[in-house]
Amino acid sequence: MRPDARIYTKVTNILYLVIGTMLSATAGAVFYTPARITGGGATGIGTIFYYLFGLDQGNVMLFVNIPLVLFGMKVFGWKYGIRTLIGSVMLSVWTTIIGKMTGYQGLLDYSDNINVLLSALFGGVLMGMGIGLTMKSGSNTGGTDIISQVVSHYFPVRIGTVSFSVNAIVVSCGGIFLGLQPMMFAIIAMYLSSQLTNYVLLGFGTNLAKAVYILSDDHIPDISQRVITELHRGGTVLQGTGIYTDKAHSLLIVIVPNNQLNYLMKIISVEDPTAFVFVTEAYEVLGRGFVSLKKIADKE
Repeated sequence: MRPDARIYTKVTNILYLVIGTMLSATAGAVFYTPARITGGGATGIGTIFYYLFGLDQGNVMLFVNIPLVLFGMKVFGWKYGIRTLIGSVMLSVWTTIIGKMTGYQGLLDYSDNINVLLSALFGGVLMGMGIGLTMKSGSNTGGTDIISQVVSHYFPVRIGTVSFSVNAIVVSCGGIFLGLQPMMFAIIAMYLSSQLTNYVLLGFGTNLAKAVYILSDDHIPDISQRVITELHRGGTVLQGTGIYTDKAHSLLIVIVPNNQLNYLMKIISVEDPTAFVFVTEAYEVLGRGFVSLKKIADKE
């Protein structure tokens, strides 16, 4: 990879990370918390603790994320831990800064329910955009993401299923402590957030996973090794012959969850910027690392 291209990639990733965490923090501190809306994960926990004990939301988020980051680092390695730690710390810092600037009071009059709905809508959009940009940088915001990835690593359960379950628990606690109506608005916000995350992160498709076909003359071993060590995924290498050049080529096929697609593309671009890549939807993925074949058979 050319030095100028490498610098461009690093600068772009930094901008994605800074802007993404700032947008997510704005969604939490300016829209969610003032409207008593408990989004999922650490942000939702921060909102609950802010109203119950008057604790700063950003500080609570950091307190929740640090042990999760250390746990994720133990499972996935120090590179994963560092990326996640940077994302979660930046999100917490932005939340505290923006929260202090606004006093966690927001911009609207929340005695009017229409303004609570508007906060759910705008907050959900901003949160989804922020999470998507943060993940495009190669990092994530911690919380539910870590729990989902760890559980899916050890058990044949979809990441989305684990994430939904954990977020549902947080939102339900919000309903218990802050009221039923805010909980219903939180569900709207979470739906919008998930849709915007998919749109920003992928640009197309919202299914479980993607099938990525990578054609490279000399760099398949390097790409394969990074897929194993950094994404914790497998793949298959096929040998073929180009009909135009009549030359032998290696074709690597990798199935990755949606949230790992962008990271895989970064690996390919670093190892072989001239690689030929095409991506298709994987509408049903069964087997190791995804949904258990036995689990499907037991349902029959």
